[in-house]
Amino acid sequence: MAVSDIVKQYEDEQGNVYYKMKTHAIEVQATQTSGLAPVITYWMGEKEITDDIRSLRFSPRPPSSYIQDYDEFQAMLYSKEQGAINQLYEQMSIKPKNMSSGKQILWSFFVIVLAMLPLLIAVWWLK
Repeated sequence: MAVSDIVKQYEDEQGNVYYKMKTHAIEVQATQTSGLAPVITYWMGEKEITDDIRSLRFSPRPPSSYIQDYDEFQAMLYSKEQGAINQLYEQMSIKPKNMSSGKQILWSFFVIVLAMLPLLIAVWWLK
């Protein structure tokens, strides 16, 4: 019997009922729409399960108290969330890719000088 799209109820030979996560094959995607924080969505195949994850995480009863493999599931989700956020920020970054560390330092210095150029011109103009 399925309790939700992500939690399944099992019963052993003695009649004891326990719960497990249906799958750990969940894809996490981070997108930036507006505001400061990215929007994280969860997918199981082609089906979005973001609401199921949220309702499980924010339920009054702690999921780890009745779902046997919830701690492993939560650790897996955390690592996938971090990976999705890092991937999003790498896509949004103006830092050039595939450069050596020395060239990246020169690039950063160039960007700082370019950003400060109007200030330097204004100071020189007012002298």
